[in-house]
Amino acid sequence: MDEVIGFEEFAAARAGRLFQVAYLMCGDWHQAQDLVQTTLAKMYAVWDRLHHDEDHPSPDAYARKVLLRCYLSHRRLRRSGEIAVADVPDSPAGLDDLTGPGTELRLTLVSALRQLPPRNRAVVVLRYLEDHSIEAVAEMLGTSQSAVKGLSTRSLSRLREILAEDRELLLQP
Repeated sequence: MDEVIGFEEFAAARAGRLFQVAYLMCGDWHQAQDLVQTTLAKMYAVWDRLHHDEDHPSPDAYARKVLLRCYLSHRRLRRSGEIAVADVPDSPAGLDDLTGPGTELRLTLVSALRQLPPRNRAVVVLRYLEDHSIEAVAEMLGTSQSAVKGLSTRSLSRLREILAEDRELLLQP
């Protein structure tokens, strides 16, 4: 019973941050909720092993890895199921936490991130918004450090191109 209570405490404490990371990766409010729910369900299934087996990473690291893999897996599965629409809304509905000072900047960054391919977006979010090392991101993605460096370089270059017109907005104090 202690493990269940421990998991519930972990889930309550980390779900908000996992949602933020998921939203930045996928750019969709509902998909981010689904990704967090799937991540927590998968963690619940192995919760006992996470605490009793020294070979497993910390619950936070494991949660990020599961979230990333769920996101990339979901992107591969949905690649052919996407539907093009004529008019794209200016901003997603229901972003209560994105209102207030800096809203325009946040929405500009989220919009720019949406234009990157999934792996590139994941690298940017994990490296620069979550502040993980190249080594940690490489381990989460199951790839080499040089691949992460290359993805980072290409992604940042592409973001600079996308955000060129909004440079003044980004450089405001």
